[in-house]
Amino acid sequence: MRLRLGQVLPALCLGAAFPLLWYAVWQASRGDDLDMNQDQLLKLQQRLLNAEEENKKRSQELSSVLDEMKHIVARRMNMTENYTGDKKQKTFPRKLPMHLTNVYYYLPHLEKYEDAIFPNVIFGQQRTGVSLVMGIPTVKREKQNYLIDTLHSLLYQLSEEQKKDCIIIIFIAEVDAEYVKSVAESVKTSFPREVQSGVLEVISPPASYYPDLSNLKKTFGDSEDRVRWRSKQNLDYSFLMLYAQPKGTFYLQLEDDIIAKPDFIESIKSFAAQQSQDWMVLEFSQLGFIGKLFKSEDLPFIVEFFLMFYKDKPIDWLIDHLLWVKVCNPEKDAAQCEMEKSKLRIRAKPSLFQHMGIYSSLAGKIQNLKDKDFGKNQLHKAHNNPPAKVDTSLRIYQQYTLEKVYKGQDCFWASAPVAGDYIRFTFLNPLEVEKYLFKSGNMEHPGDKLFNTTVEVLPADETLRKELVANGSKFNYPATKDGYLKIGAFENGIAEGSINQAIGKIQAIRLSVSSDSPVWAILSEVFIKTSEN
Repeated sequence: MRLRLGQVLPALCLGAAFPLLWYAVWQASRGDDLDMNQDQLLKLQQRLLNAEEENKKRSQELSSVLDEMKHIVARRMNMTENYTGDKKQKTFPRKLPMHLTNVYYYLPHLEKYEDAIFPNVIFGQQRTGVSLVMGIPTVKREKQNYLIDTLHSLLYQLSEEQKKDCIIIIFIAEVDAEYVKSVAESVKTSFPREVQSGVLEVISPPASYYPDLSNLKKTFGDSEDRVRWRSKQNLDYSFLMLYAQPKGTFYLQLEDDIIAKPDFIESIKSFAAQQSQDWMVLEFSQLGFIGKLFKSEDLPFIVEFFLMFYKDKPIDWLIDHLLWVKVCNPEKDAAQCEMEKSKLRIRAKPSLFQHMGIYSSLAGKIQNLKDKDFGKNQLHKAHNNPPAKVDTSLRIYQQYTLEKVYKGQDCFWASAPVAGDYIRFTFLNPLEVEKYLFKSGNMEHPGDKLFNTTVEVLPADETLRKELVANGSKFNYPATKDGYLKIGAFENGIAEGSINQAIGKIQAIRLSVSSDSPVWAILSEVFIKTSEN
């Protein structure tokens, strides 16, 4: 049967159009899918932008809070009367900032106490703008307290310039007013110059700062007492860090039972300056939370993390978890995670701080922790001194003789000096002495210094000695009844200086104690400089 041309052409057109129609419908449905995906992406992008704006807002609020805290603390310090004699600290009511939602969330009890996050400033000079702020929390211990020895070690051999560029904040983390006052007085008595200059500050928390810690959940097999102890410790660190944050560029976390190497400040600054990457923690001790350096600008973020989990884990675990959250990919292995964390937590060797306490702040706990990277302590320094006969009225402890320190073999150590005691170096031949240096105390016993002790020289010229006895002075130096000239004195455990060459040759040098000392005495360095050595 033959079809006519009029019937064939429409059929062919319809057949050709059908694939095109099907393709158009397919493209339209695909376009709908793309539009839907684009809509989802746009919505996700908008959510991220909103989250970023919210984060900026919260950051600005937190910055505002910190600024307000700084001003309020400064106002409070201006209205605070330091402990002097029987006078007690005066405080005045003040209004707290309202942007504390995060702190209130983690510590909801603070909503009832407006001033609970601000310290009682017992003494301090409101120093700010320094390079390094050191924080030392201290609590009551059942047996031995190490705080004063720790401060002696930190301040040992610090130059005046270094003291001007640092602050040491002692946070007495107790609410017993009498105990707080006794510790503060002890610090003030031991370091009056450092307190007056503003190097040392002492603060304590209001009793209302701490939440109820009596019903905490026990974790990791720890006893109820240990869980309470570590939770309070986390709160103590957080309180101290927030107070220290506006005061300097870096914050160094320390403990109240450590010793430090004499050059620790320069070593810390040098190591920090060498870092090219964006670090979060520089570690100057491998033990616990000792010797950890932070940028002050990071402290609010770090404290917020501590407060989130203060009841759950110890502080050194929390800082490790914080690093994990920042850089570890849960889809990668542990080795990759450790490598990433090591970029934020950088270890310095050798260690600059050593743990020296035996009795922990946790009742009944004994801890003999030692940092193996600290190395041996340099307890004395040797010099090539001229031949001399040495003698002393002090009672020598064990093998630590005066002869050994003079020859550079060991330190000299004796029981507490009393008024009238002496240490004498008599030269075998009279010498023209140019300079002298005597250092007392050492790294392990920085508090065993010579106090109220003068440096005296005995001229070899007998005629001059008789003149001294007759006149009582010469060359602007006072003279003793037995013919010595008082040319210097110990200051902060060190006596050094030059000798007026007009005195002539010297027969002997004597260190004379003028008052009873409450502590033992160590001579760790003796240097007699002559034209020959």
